[in-house]
Amino acid sequence: MTSTVQITRNGKPALPHSLIDFDEKLHAHGLELRSTEIEILQINVGKLCNQACRHCHVDASPKRTEIMTRETVEECLDVLRKYKIPTLDITGGAPEMIPDFRYLVTEAGKTGAKIIVRHNLTVMFEEGQTDLPEFFRANRVEIVSSLPYFTPQQTDAQRGSGVFDKSIEAIKKLNAAGYGHEDGELVLNLVYNPVGAFLPPAQTAIEADFKRELKARYDLHFNNLYTITNMPIARYLDWLRRSRNEESYMRKLVNAFNPSTVEGLMCRNTLSVDWRGNLYDCDFNQMLEIGVSKKVSQTIFDFSPEHFANREIKTAAHCFGCTAGAGSSCGGTVS
Repeated sequence: MTSTVQITRNGKPALPHSLIDFDEKLHAHGLELRSTEIEILQINVGKLCNQACRHCHVDASPKRTEIMTRETVEECLDVLRKYKIPTLDITGGAPEMIPDFRYLVTEAGKTGAKIIVRHNLTVMFEEGQTDLPEFFRANRVEIVSSLPYFTPQQTDAQRGSGVFDKSIEAIKKLNAAGYGHEDGELVLNLVYNPVGAFLPPAQTAIEADFKRELKARYDLHFNNLYTITNMPIARYLDWLRRSRNEESYMRKLVNAFNPSTVEGLMCRNTLSVDWRGNLYDCDFNQMLEIGVSKKVSQTIFDFSPEHFANREIKTAAHCFGCTAGAGSSCGGTVS
């Protein structure tokens, strides 16, 4: 099947199909994008967040009201218990802001699953959240946090005024709780994504820069740095259009297509669940409301894993973001 989905927002046309047809690019390289067994259940618990970052593909903010109910939380937990999915990846918004966040983490831990939380660092300073480092430590949570750069200017430009200083203070608190140390068991990974309309640099090189500079400037420690390509959807797409960078950025992604990344794409072993319980091949498809194949269950409430293995992955033009250069996933580069 050939994808004809364009990148659009508010009904505006994007680029010609000849430039952005992802499925045709796969076919030209003799590739087909299908799933393996589900190893990661990624739950996006909603759009409520204490920040409103310029690049956010979720369109999250303090004004959003969409959050996961206890009923849907329980269904996700039942799937973890019944099918022994190895990893639960919790994202948002700021996932800590939903009422059932701590219940979800605590109960998921009882299943034996590895728990990852996409933690924005500054939510730690919201009312009722100051003990998050201790809560994370008690539940052996792996933390993944965005830090656009090791200086204030770039970070605040992307994530908001004052975010850098709060983020540094939060990492200090996580380090004090045992996170991010080379010889420790509590993992703190940082995420870098570019501020402008360009691709991220080599992950190993910029990780070395971050480790050196954060140690020298602030005596901070973390385990790994993930580089993630900005996806041309939602707020980042709006910015590309306002700055007249949309076409040039899409050409960069298309021209940097790397067929060796396809095998390691996160959509192959990950299932994404939205705050209502609907199912998607990835979090980016979720934000564009591109659901899983109609041949499989559409919600977590009637999920059965045997139907999901080897399913056809739904694609669109934003998929070029995951296959450009060294590739991009929630765990950084893929090749």
